[in-house]
Amino acid sequence: MLAQLDRITVNPNVCLGQPTIRGMRITVSFVLKLLASNLSVQEVLAAYPELEAEDIRQALNYAAWTVSDKIVGIPSA
Repeated sequence: MLAQLDRITVNPNVCLGQPTIRGMRITVSFVLKLLASNLSVQEVLAAYPELEAEDIRQALNYAAWTVSDKIVGIPSA
């Protein structure tokens, strides 16, 4: 998995140690929030030209791996 996430970096001196894209001050969570707000990958790339499609793919992959290790109880309806 590590080689697949080589663009995700964690540095305690950048964005309070949150996972970022290639050490830039763009966090994985920010990219995910943009996508969750219904922006397309192409719209995110247009708004943030310093990002690349592979950055977004790895942010999604990182999030998937992160949440797969956590069990959250969801009440049934």
